[in-house]
Amino acid sequence: MDYLTVPVSNSLRYLTVLFLLVSLNCKKTEVDYTIWNEYLGGPDRNHYSALSQITKGNISQLEIAWTYSLPDSGQMQMNPIIVDSVVYGVSPSLQAFAVHAGTGKEIWIFGDPEKVWHSTSRGVSYWESGSDKRIFFTSGPYLYALNALTGTPIITFGDSGRVHLNTGLKDFQKDKFVVSNTPGTIYEDIIIMPTRLPEGPDAPPGDIRAFNVRTGELEWEFHTIPHPGEFGYETWPEDAWENSVVGAANNWAGMALDIETGILYIPTGSAAPDFYGGHRIGENLFANSLIALDAKTGKRIWHYQFTHHDIWDRDLPAPPNLIVVERNGVKIKAVAQITKQGYIFLFDRYSGKPLFDIIETPVPSSKLDGEQSWPTQPIPVKPRPFARNSEMLTESDISRFAENREELIQQFRTFDTRSYAPPSTSPVLLFPGYDGGAEWGGAAADPDSGIVYVNSNEMAWILKMEETGSGNSPITKAANLYSTYCQTCHGADFNGNEQSGYPSLTGVTNRLSTEEITDIVQNGKAMMTGIPALNEQEIKDILFFIEGNDKTEVISDHTAPSLLPYRHSGYQKFLDSQGLPAISPPWGTLSAIDLNTGEYKWRIPLGREPLLEHLDLPDTGTENYGGPLVTENGLLFIAATKDGYFRAFDKHTGKKIWEFKLPAASFATPSTYQLNGKQYIVLACGGEKLGTVSGNQILAFSLPENN
Repeated sequence: MDYLTVPVSNSLRYLTVLFLLVSLNCKKTEVDYTIWNEYLGGPDRNHYSALSQITKGNISQLEIAWTYSLPDSGQMQMNPIIVDSVVYGVSPSLQAFAVHAGTGKEIWIFGDPEKVWHSTSRGVSYWESGSDKRIFFTSGPYLYALNALTGTPIITFGDSGRVHLNTGLKDFQKDKFVVSNTPGTIYEDIIIMPTRLPEGPDAPPGDIRAFNVRTGELEWEFHTIPHPGEFGYETWPEDAWENSVVGAANNWAGMALDIETGILYIPTGSAAPDFYGGHRIGENLFANSLIALDAKTGKRIWHYQFTHHDIWDRDLPAPPNLIVVERNGVKIKAVAQITKQGYIFLFDRYSGKPLFDIIETPVPSSKLDGEQSWPTQPIPVKPRPFARNSEMLTESDISRFAENREELIQQFRTFDTRSYAPPSTSPVLLFPGYDGGAEWGGAAADPDSGIVYVNSNEMAWILKMEETGSGNSPITKAANLYSTYCQTCHGADFNGNEQSGYPSLTGVTNRLSTEEITDIVQNGKAMMTGIPALNEQEIKDILFFIEGNDKTEVISDHTAPSLLPYRHSGYQKFLDSQGLPAISPPWGTLSAIDLNTGEYKWRIPLGREPLLEHLDLPDTGTENYGGPLVTENGLLFIAATKDGYFRAFDKHTGKKIWEFKLPAASFATPSTYQLNGKQYIVLACGGEKLGTVSGNQILAFSLPENN
């Protein structure tokens, strides 16, 4: 089946695109690679800079130029932007800030420190028209417009400076959790917003929405779960678009924009609920798809779906890269999309034609009652995956560093390791894991040479389902609420999984007040989505249940009512007894891939595992979050790793040429800019993730004055 727009000939498709480009009044504009005034460097999301003061010859002299300490500490995923002489970003508690780009001196900070939104942000968006200069950022469920010079709200935008992100949802969906972790993409006077939604049966639809940057009014929306009469409607059950159980298919990772044509490239995530799709039988367009839209109108031009009927949470994790590749001496404007599975898919930017063959490959069938997994999944012929997958593993790949290696081998033998093995009540080895493979940090690219640079995790997770309502014991209302909303992450025994990032709830009422817990549950924290469906009394009931003082009514003599017949048994990494990955290194990698040919230029481990540093080993690689920055003159900068270093590599060879120990790990993508003739590199050091120390600093590096 052709997963492009319509089954037409290539010539007709190109004529259609040509007509579209004419109708868009195409501008001869190019991305300016000497500035960094947009998320990930520019609308093409290439993390690329033409600045060249810092070189391989002088990088050893790089030093801290200034630091800025935020009033709060914690995980930061924020990629700063720089406009004129100002660095803009967002703090761990979602306060927008502006500091002077040469000194780090605070200019303004906006946000209510008494109302902390427990989430993460990847930055802000900037728009200007004459003297009207605006910063757009999200905090909680709101999109704010601020005066870029003063940090005060633009009162003519929306409701006194803010717009609720549930604008456009049906009334019965407006009490659902909706936030945005990633900056919106601005085209002319429109900002198109990513949204982050729950991944269970309480998720609203992930429609793409565009707002007017001046007024906040809704300009257009694109239904990712199609309505009757829309393309793709038949790939869902007929009531999916208004079903309270089915939702998501949202863009949370951000998007890329071709500023010459006004075409927007939007990667989407999986449909909700994750892992069991019995209520959404079908391919589920436009979940897990790259959608090319007209940025002015929201009209679809073409699309491609990377995972049909996703039951593995295989969201597209990052914006695509807009690049140019060469085939048979002809330059082709292309779009490259990285995936959690470790694949890169490459398309003609305007027609959607794949530039490497893609094979619809038969995959195993689900055995869960009511589930109908899709019989094939698309796999590109080139390039080969930049991360290992479960089907490649054998018992010999169990880590030689594991003290309980024989036990792990026995456990490995119980796993289903087939590629795209469907969720089951028996354990499936999900590798790459839930986070990828590729991460939200995204890939960097040399835009005109077709080379991409991508960092990747190699962490295996255990995927297992369990029947809901099984057992013969009576169940109370509170126990059922905990089972439905909390057990997947925090476990049936409340102990969570600290090594996997899910805290224990044992004694939680001794650490936090009921009001603080209620705030976190309803509004979310870090990467935990909020659960506004739970009211204050229900949250108190759950806390009594955790404490062993459950007095709520028995709601079933034998089984608990549930919307779904199966639930995810919990997020569990495949680890050894020391908490290290149970598979052999590398546990994180960095690759350079030539998309002209589909061949690798180099691939290296990224980072060193702190628990093994005493063994004086070669780099093992570590889990990593955040992306690279690449320069025209041959450098690649990246932090991202659990070991807390900031490193530079020769982008042509992968040779490490510089590293610096940060005050806290930076799980974010660095930015670069020039001010008064000096080049700076700036990044956020928040730590906290992966058990690292928490931090609150923004660091800027430059060469010494006398260089």
